Amino acid sequence: MPYIHFTEEQKLRASSVDLVAFLRSQGEKLIPSGPEYRMTSDHSITVRGNEWYDHAAERGGGPISFVQNFYGLSYPEAVTRLLGGEQGVVYQTAKKPKEEPKKAFVLPPANRDMRRVYAYLLKKRFIDREVLNTFARAGLIYESCEPAKNGQREYHNAVFVGKDEHGVARHAHKRSVTDYGKTFRINVEGCDPRYSFHHVGTSDQLYVFEAPIDLLSFLTLYPDEWAANSYVALCGVGVQAMLWMLEQNPRLKTVFLCLDHDPAGIEAAGKLSEVLEAKGCHAERLLPVNKDWNEDLKAAHGMEAQPAEEHPQLLVAPDVCGRIGALSQSAVLERIGIALPNLVEQYRSHLHWGRFDKAMDCAEQASALALAACGRELRQAGHPFACGDLAEELRRRIPPHKNRGSLSTRHSELAMEIQSVLALDGSEGVRNTEEKLRLAYRWMELAVSFAKIPVKYEADERKQQQKQQQVHSPEPQMRMEMG
Repeated sequence: MPYIHFTEEQKLRASSVDLVAFLRSQGEKLIPSGPEYRMTSDHSITVRGNEWYDHAAERGGGPISFVQNFYGLSYPEAVTRLLGGEQGVVYQTAKKPKEEPKKAFVLPPANRDMRRVYAYLLKKRFIDREVLNTFARAGLIYESCEPAKNGQREYHNAVFVGKDEHGVARHAHKRSVTDYGKTFRINVEGCDPRYSFHHVGTSDQLYVFEAPIDLLSFLTLYPDEWAANSYVALCGVGVQAMLWMLEQNPRLKTVFLCLDHDPAGIEAAGKLSEVLEAKGCHAERLLPVNKDWNEDLKAAHGMEAQPAEEHPQLLVAPDVCGRIGALSQSAVLERIGIALPNLVEQYRSHLHWGRFDKAMDCAEQASALALAACGRELRQAGHPFACGDLAEELRRRIPPHKNRGSLSTRHSELAMEIQSVLALDGSEGVRNTEEKLRLAYRWMELAVSFAKIPVKYEADERKQQQKQQQVHSPEPQMRMEMG
């Protein structure tokens, strides 16, 4: 993109854009989460006014950095989008939030009984009574009774409590006890995210869930000696509660990620797996058959269950990587130093003029060249890989949570990556086995960078087709969001 000069006034307007209004204008769905909003496409990201925060990555900022990170745009592209592009349309400016002192955490007032909570969790969610009794006796689940507003009846919600290592309540998650009308779930203001709803056992296993009802449903489905293990509900997909459990209980060595079987849950599990790997913990993914563990519990009781939703990138990746693997068999490597830069430039040009299929062909051809070069180095190092094995390794290295953002800006990064690999490949001297393996790894990483492009493109196309089919098909009976 050519250099664009922005005035200080334009930069100020771009950095003042209300992210809630902006995201809605981009078709993003948002869920209220206290004074903030959580993105349904990535539950770890919350926005408020002109500020955002990624709880999984533990970083945040303003509108410009958000658009750069979430949409994969350069600085001038991000500012241009926030200013409405060439038309000069300006999105709503965020109101500066009032500086208010942080409220002290206070548990919602308890009702005299738990009739509504028990009826909801036992009859609507099919939670086992003894499992529910165990948490209720420990003061971790109760029914709130909060004052009425505007002449309405008093509010009754299920409250899921998180206590610290001394047994003091530090966290509470409220959830409405009905699936009719507008459902309600929120973390109580002032709570500490490290201490969300959990149970500490004596084994070396920790099970991680998105929501308290998911956790309770899993215990109902798999009750054998459940109390010996440890469990935590993130009440979102931030890492704080999971990390606190590991810090307080050094015996925990194996972590089972039991997040939802949908694109958001799959991406969150990928992020959490990386965090755990860095901590030296062994992570395994447990997937419900349906969308979540409560849907599995419903199905076990003969009820209609919301089906699982696979991540579209995982669905298209085998075909894309299979094509690249087949292309690599006939790849000619003698002029790879010229072919790769040419393919990047062709990719950029085709993308600019809207020739998307040709742009994807260029990306696949470049990935095939890099994959063939990887195979050459492995053979010379005495570690030959079959073509199918290399294609499978290529697919394995494209996790969806690492393949986001715009395709239009990737050519500049690819150009730099190509030059770096070619410089290593062209270095003088005879390479030993270790150096050949290192170069093979770099070629594989370059193949991955190119392969990510058609994988994301075809996945996005699949999502768009599904949306169009939903628009033109009879609207099914709406289901309320599940915990």
